[in-house]
Amino acid sequence: MGTSASATSQAAPFAPTHQADHQGNGMAEHRRSLQSVNIHNSKTKSIITNKVAPVVITNNCREEFQIHDKIQSSNYSMGRISDLLPEHYLVLGEFFMVQDIYNRADVLNTTKSHGAPNFRKVKGNYPLFGMGQPSLNGFKQVLQRLQIDGCEEVVFICVREEPVVFFRSDGDFIPYTPRGRENLHENLHDLDRELSAEQIELSIRKELCDFAKLSENMFYVYNDIEHFKDDPQQVQILSEEDIHVTEEVYKRPLFSQPLHRYYRLPLPMEGAPLEKTFDAFVNILRVTPNLSLMRDSSRPLPALLFSCQVGVGRTNLGLILGAIVFHHLQGASESPRQEIQKSEHKLDFQVIELLISHLPKGQQVLDEVDDAIAMCSEMHNIKDAVFENKLKLEGIGEDYQIQGKSTKAYFLQRTLQSLERYVYLLVFNAYLHDQYPQAFPQSFSQWLCMNAWIYRLLACMDSSELSAPASLITDGIRVLVSSKFLATDLLSTAKEMKVANFRRVSKMALYGMAQPNSEALAVVMSYLTDQRRGHSTILWLNLQEELVLEANGQMFTPREPGSLEQPIPVCVQHPQKLQEMELTLKHDILRCEKWLGVITEQDKQMRMFKTCHTIEELFVHQKSVHPGLSYQRIPLSDCCAPKEEVFDQLLEAMKSSLAEDPNCAFIFNCHDGKDRTTAAMVIATLTLWHINGFPECEEDEFVSVPNAKYTKGEFEVVMQVVRVLPEGHRVKREVDIALDVVSETMTPMHYHLREIIISTYRQIKMAKSEADAQWLRLRSLQYLERYIYLILFNCYLHLEKKDSWRRSFSQWMSQVAARAGVYAILNHLGFSEFENPDDSLMARLRFRWLPHSAQFIPM
Repeated sequence: MGTSASATSQAAPFAPTHQADHQGNGMAEHRRSLQSVNIHNSKTKSIITNKVAPVVITNNCREEFQIHDKIQSSNYSMGRISDLLPEHYLVLGEFFMVQDIYNRADVLNTTKSHGAPNFRKVKGNYPLFGMGQPSLNGFKQVLQRLQIDGCEEVVFICVREEPVVFFRSDGDFIPYTPRGRENLHENLHDLDRELSAEQIELSIRKELCDFAKLSENMFYVYNDIEHFKDDPQQVQILSEEDIHVTEEVYKRPLFSQPLHRYYRLPLPMEGAPLEKTFDAFVNILRVTPNLSLMRDSSRPLPALLFSCQVGVGRTNLGLILGAIVFHHLQGASESPRQEIQKSEHKLDFQVIELLISHLPKGQQVLDEVDDAIAMCSEMHNIKDAVFENKLKLEGIGEDYQIQGKSTKAYFLQRTLQSLERYVYLLVFNAYLHDQYPQAFPQSFSQWLCMNAWIYRLLACMDSSELSAPASLITDGIRVLVSSKFLATDLLSTAKEMKVANFRRVSKMALYGMAQPNSEALAVVMSYLTDQRRGHSTILWLNLQEELVLEANGQMFTPREPGSLEQPIPVCVQHPQKLQEMELTLKHDILRCEKWLGVITEQDKQMRMFKTCHTIEELFVHQKSVHPGLSYQRIPLSDCCAPKEEVFDQLLEAMKSSLAEDPNCAFIFNCHDGKDRTTAAMVIATLTLWHINGFPECEEDEFVSVPNAKYTKGEFEVVMQVVRVLPEGHRVKREVDIALDVVSETMTPMHYHLREIIISTYRQIKMAKSEADAQWLRLRSLQYLERYIYLILFNCYLHLEKKDSWRRSFSQWMSQVAARAGVYAILNHLGFSEFENPDDSLMARLRFRWLPHSAQFIPM
């Protein structure tokens, strides 16, 4: 008694609740619910209505059903593809159900013979198979085919990330996917990061059953989205058993074959999988004894079968992963090098060269991946895709729109995505070399955090070798922007010093400013070497990573016309490369002998340049006047934490200069004298304090303003790092004092390296658009990370001081801090006081360390 049951077959038409009259006692609601339930009259004794739900009592009085099938149709959306087609309910509020596979997708013509489109075995002897999406009967046919071919154990991996449901049709179940009206040919991706594809499929099935009850047990689907011949078609849905989700199609047949296994491993359509996806793949290896290095070698290898929609892109990626695994299981002797033909294209990218030179067994790692790609290249070749996209990028003439992006932006993104996929295969293979023999004590995510230098190298993928060259200024594609436009003189020093934001750290020979031209450089040098200050030795450190030139006596930097505030990233490994690029740009400007577009502090103008000098040329001239001047360029990225090697370069430059002259003065500049200059001045202040002695530190003053702890930098993630470090609270307090000292002449309204963290985060709520909000979130995280890095650097200075800092900060971070879990903390960076850090990709090192523009930030 009291058992609840839902309605199933032969439901009468259900009147939508928003069209019905409402009665105060709820009787009308119960009658409408009963209309959707088929209870045979021979079984029904009576129906009792109440305020909860109707109760049906059978004739034999042995069963009682309480009906809870009230469907709120007002919660569902309706729509149509065009005015010529009927209106009907939409899945997930906006999508149409479209047949998953079209006839032309089966290039290899294997659906009839093998049960699935594009079914194939890779070249060589590995039991490695790929295919497109089969129907239920097609999948059964695939398994039978593998069994006939002698595959005792099959590990089947579906690599689709989009939801798929199967409708009953002529004794089979046919796959359909939800798609948007704007692009009926493309599946949905990134629907909901909190829900898995399986959960979304179950939600879709529940909706479809509701729609059927509201539409005489029928629902509309589309089979011909080219011509809509006979579309939409009606499918009958009498119960949930008329619809299968992916798990049911793939798991149920495996019960008759107990050695078989099924997994869902969502892979992205473009780019490299996330680290958690690699982790999931490694877990499959862990739980499959026959894929262990300790396996019984007398048993045959299990067959690996990968499947996506049409069996090409993502299936190809899965096959390559499988080929790499089999190579580790059987060794190079089993690799069919003589039977495969590798791609003729050599991927000549800086990131690949650097990665291979730094990885243990780097060349072997690359050769193995190239072998795996060649084995699996029957329908797609990853290396060829990189090469072809790069060719298209380089051959762009007139710019036009593709999928809402400019041609250049579209093919740049495609090139970077295909390159990223290839590079991550190299990294994953290096991981297998290190971890497979040990039975994976570390996940791929953990291993990468222990080798965070790889993330630094991967950031070079978005480099100048793929971007448009600076010489495009002479073609009018880029513009020259003046330093006066970029550098607001907040400290009002331009009138006296001829340069914006000139300042000094109190009682220290530390100075900072915006980028000076030749006139300002002469004024500053005269000021520093006059009788009052008398600096005979000066080290000038230029922190700009973007290209800079002096033309007609004014400083300019190249920018994209649509984003004048954003520097063009120039990812180079040595400052000398910057000098070479600036020399090239200088010669191009002088040779062009035509009017060029420039942006000044007033407006856009056209100018003809008669003189042009690189920054280094300006300092060479000043050195002839002031022999005690030394000049170095140490590029920093704006708003970000300096890279580990930047700390090393700054420390080494200061140590060398102080060894020659303990009274040496240090000058720093960036484009506006604020962000990068302030960060470098704090690093220099801490370094000098460790060398010359710390000032007396006062106790923390009591601050009564609301949320003062955030202004003081006491975020949860910061304090997590502080708790890990020896004398962490003292180390943080010293950094805070250094920040206050450096920012003494710059009020919080202007700039403060610590306080800008929370002030930027609070601006997110006032953002005018989601893109602006994401940009502010990224900036606040970058500021937070920079603050943590300063604390880590101060800890390093304390701990390594006894050895005169012979071990570099980069080495200390990888050998000491990484083992203490610092990079793991930085890989989940966020403001956990206010939100879940994992909700944003920017919490991850992989995405936060990439060069970004305000126009494109991963959500």
